[in-house]
Amino acid sequence: MSTHVVKLAEIERKWYTIDASGKVLGRLASDIAYVLRGKHKPNFTPSMDNGDHVVVLNADKIAVTGDRLVKKMYYSHSGYPGGLKTTSMERMMQTHPERVIENAVRGMLPRNKLGDAMLLKMRVYTGPTHPHEGQAPVDIAQVLDAGRGTMRIHSK
Repeated sequence: MSTHVVKLAEIERKWYTIDASGKVLGRLASDIAYVLRGKHKPNFTPSMDNGDHVVVLNADKIAVTGDRLVKKMYYSHSGYPGGLKTTSMERMMQTHPERVIENAVRGMLPRNKLGDAMLLKMRVYTGPTHPHEGQAPVDIAQVLDAGRGTMRIHSK
């Protein structure tokens, strides 16, 4: 008996939406990364990108626990001496709330070209509308199984 290797022609990509309003950031990012990697499919292969597209709505309405809004910092460096810039999560939520979700999901994907390709299949919007109606996206709760403990999507 041999192991089946997924071919590019066999990969079928679907589109899913998720409403981020009221969801805790880490749990939301975990569920998004799960679908982007393709772990919900029976033909999951760790060395291939066979995940689906995810459209995140209402990114500005996510919830965080504890003192994260004040204490969590995002760092960037220009490469020059003294070029370290820090931004609090509170400030990031005011200016670019979609980047908060992108950074959280990026941290849960592989750190290589494969992870970069997976991240390109995620679109994050601050409002309840999106321009991807032509792809007929369905709710992400349909693919997240109860065995994974992801029924928390339906809470709140």
